[in-house]
Amino acid sequence: MGVVHLHCGAATDVGRVRQTNEDAYFASSPVFVVADGMGGHQAGEIASAIAVEEFARLAHEGYDETRGPQVVADTLQEAQRRIQEYGDDHRGPDDQAWYAGTTVAAALLAADEEGPKWLLANMGDSRIYKLHNGEIDQVSVDHSLVQELVDAGELDTDAAAHHPERHVITRALGGPVLRDPDFFVLPLGSAERLMLCSDGVSGMIDVGVIADLMREVEDPRDAAERLVAAAVAAGGEDNATAVVVDVVGLSETGASREARNEPVSLENKLGALP
Repeated sequence: MGVVHLHCGAATDVGRVRQTNEDAYFASSPVFVVADGMGGHQAGEIASAIAVEEFARLAHEGYDETRGPQVVADTLQEAQRRIQEYGDDHRGPDDQAWYAGTTVAAALLAADEEGPKWLLANMGDSRIYKLHNGEIDQVSVDHSLVQELVDAGELDTDAAAHHPERHVITRALGGPVLRDPDFFVLPLGSAERLMLCSDGVSGMIDVGVIADLMREVEDPRDAAERLVAAAVAAGGEDNATAVVVDVVGLSETGASREARNEPVSLENKLGALP
């Protein structure tokens, strides 16, 4: 695979309501991920950090780009094992129903006989958007109760945004059973810009605001910061995290400063991991 030149930026904020930021992210080519933890007792914070650490390992150690889906599946399996182990170690005798969990939205560079591709994967309601020719599209599909109701025709999208159970997730890391993620493969040329975010962004600002910021803010670092700031300004009811990645070029040889772009943030949580 040729060298894909990327620019990226990321931002996160605890918001105006929560006391702890249970979101985590990693943004360093060729791996980008956002995880939104859940579970309380700091469990969500640890679960999201475990997921992010396992994906960060791919960036640090390398992986076979031609086996992208299997690489992601193996990474999720190891994260699941570690999260469940953490839950087993910290679950009290009266907390048998309690578990640590996290959503995952990930984008990795992959390759096939046609060349480099984006491999996207998601579990839960953290989202992946793409921008192409000025048009924004949501690539991922939420794994949530309200999305199931929308798909069944029992709820429209406006009602879904205000449904009292809109935060009920139907698929996530850390639960009793690991379900398969959704996978999406995109040619690099079909997505000049990707945005991964927790629902603290997508749940606070509508897609029109997201589209405007994605189109108008050129630097991905500024775009990520503006998206998170807009979510906080709109109420900040949840932790808000965004990762923005631009494809800026492809060459056959050589290295790219941009392809090893910062930032990397594990929120200083990894020292507390099992």
